[in-house]
Amino acid sequence: AAPAPAAPAGASGERIAASPLARRLAAGKGIDLASVTGSGPKGRIVKADIESFQPGTAPVAAPAAAAPASAPVAASAGAAAILDARVPHTIETLSGMRKTIAKRLTQSKQEAPHIYLSVDVQLDALMALRVQVNETLAKRGLKVSVNDMLVKALGLALIEVPECNVSFAGTELIKYERADISVAVSIPGGLITPIVPDANNKSFSQIATMTKDLGKRAKEGKLKPEEYQGGTASISNMGMMGIKSFSAVVNPPQGMILAIGAGQKQPWVMEDGSLGVATVMSATGSFDHRAIDGADGARLMAAFKELVENPLGMIA
Repeated sequence: AAPAPAAPAGASGERIAASPLARRLAAGKGIDLASVTGSGPKGRIVKADIESFQPGTAPVAAPAAAAPASAPVAASAGAAAILDARVPHTIETLSGMRKTIAKRLTQSKQEAPHIYLSVDVQLDALMALRVQVNETLAKRGLKVSVNDMLVKALGLALIEVPECNVSFAGTELIKYERADISVAVSIPGGLITPIVPDANNKSFSQIATMTKDLGKRAKEGKLKPEEYQGGTASISNMGMMGIKSFSAVVNPPQGMILAIGAGQKQPWVMEDGSLGVATVMSATGSFDHRAIDGADGARLMAAFKELVENPLGMIA
């Protein structure tokens, strides 16, 4: 065996007490013995101390670096543990909104077993209907977006498949009799989900008017708590940002969220069997598997697809 490295000296110049084996292991792992707390007699560092040592659990001398003038706050214990002071940086205290987002989404991923179900949806009929609807609404100064129509489709699909319009509550299952759809809106510093209540019974124009108003007031920070707390299911549309597909995190205590991707032109087999070009989007449902079975989630996705591809059913 190679000879053990010479025993290092601590900051005070005193020799650090460590067994030869511990010194060899520390040298091999690049561990500073001055950072290790010994568990042997009189604080002597032994093999077990090196094997159980975790970097960052004890203070280690770091290269001197000037604190950035732009840093608004000092590094907390958590930030200091991962901070590389050599890289220019700033540290910001989390806002109340960001703390809430972090807490709720961590809770969702830790407690709710997610199941993801995706479908490809042809949008051409919906987009054609949207043109007609907007021509009718032009005199009233209203304009319906594709997302407004998808909110309506999800609301109707949840009523058609009520097994998905639920919340898990420990030993109970809460079943909702109407579909209140939370619409994810990006605002400075975070994300908020204003609610379109009773979306299944609202017209396209009513949903458009409400989402426009809710979105505007959300970005101004003027929403009332009851306007963004609650809801029976959520929809998140990142297609407008060019995202083809994604899986969203369930917004507790809701049982599901629908993630909408971008509509893209692609080859498509038409109803008569011929090959053509269609505008197709990807829709992915994330379900809390404690409350919603995969088969019921599949039925919801099929109902949503049917409504979007045959949109007259939403106004009949």
